Amino acid sequence: MDKRIAVLAGDGIGPEVIKQALKVLEAVAHRYTHSFTLDYGLVGAAAIDETGNPLPDETIEACRLADAVLFGAIGDPKYDNDPNAKVRPEQGLLKLRKSLGLYANIRPVQLFNSLIDRSPLREDRIQGTDLVVYRELTGGIYFGDKGRNTDGTEAFDHCNYSVQEIERIAKMAFEAARRRRDKVTLVDKANVLETSRLWRETVQKMSNRFPDVEVEYMFVDNAAMQVVQNPSQFDVILTENMFGDIISDETSVITGSIGLLPSASVGDQTSLFEPIHGSYPQAAGKDIANTVATILSLAMMLESFEMFEEAKRVRSSVNKVIAKGLVTPDLNPDNFISCSKVGDVISLLIESDIDDDHTFEDLFEGNLPLI
Repeated sequence: MDKRIAVLAGDGIGPEVIKQALKVLEAVAHRYTHSFTLDYGLVGAAAIDETGNPLPDETIEACRLADAVLFGAIGDPKYDNDPNAKVRPEQGLLKLRKSLGLYANIRPVQLFNSLIDRSPLREDRIQGTDLVVYRELTGGIYFGDKGRNTDGTEAFDHCNYSVQEIERIAKMAFEAARRRRDKVTLVDKANVLETSRLWRETVQKMSNRFPDVEVEYMFVDNAAMQVVQNPSQFDVILTENMFGDIISDETSVITGSIGLLPSASVGDQTSLFEPIHGSYPQAAGKDIANTVATILSLAMMLESFEMFEEAKRVRSSVNKVIAKGLVTPDLNPDNFISCSKVGDVISLLIESDIDDDHTFEDLFEGNLPLI
């Protein structure tokens, strides 16, 4: 199978984690005789520094021509620390989502049994956690009108939603619940916000089309507490843009590292796959970033191509590496390997036939000193 992929490494650790994911993609191509054409584009601070634009037209065009987009990270402290900056890296990602019509962000959260002790939460609270967040991505307060009054002493950010925007992602969430455990939790603030009341009304009507799916309604402040107190109660969480941004980042604490969580941003024409973490500029260039989230995002991309066996093999290889303790310092600061070596080992596992622990040990005998 031939596929074209737009690769946007972005800022900070983005280029490092993307490099490892591309090693894995090459291993998949070699084992399964696929062909992947890669088109590279600038985005974020890297694009501003070179072109003055956080999302050049050439990057948008490359993404539109691609079957999927693989994205690294975005952001730079020199813009974060300047409240008067007119052009910011994050504007590039927001514009990209809007330009490509990526209206649904999907973030699965699953525990790695071998890392359960790395979570700051008690084991009895997180055991059995397997949830996915469906976040609306192109509406709400992030995309509403914003500004200040003439003397700059007041500011506003408008939050707008239409029934059509809510319906299209709600339908995806209900369909996902049917493939999982038949439960959707709508997270809103319907006791205060008119947009949340529209969300609740729309989801209530849609639930009639999915009578086999249980629907639960939860205010966002309660949801923020429940996600850390009892995350295993959730199956599919459905929510609007800003609430989803916060709640999905909060779920990263369950796994013990934000570097473990992948995501997909889906539209009607194409999809973008990225780790949920930021650019982590403090680690840039040190070869210590956790690349697992990016590699698992790659697995989600393979599934979007209906390469289900390939995606399963990627995940299995990741699980084996983590179970063996071959992890970056965010997961084990006392005994870790580099970001690039994690990519090397996972790639090698994908290309090799390893069925049990004995052959796993045989494969790496003599190779581990290189790590």
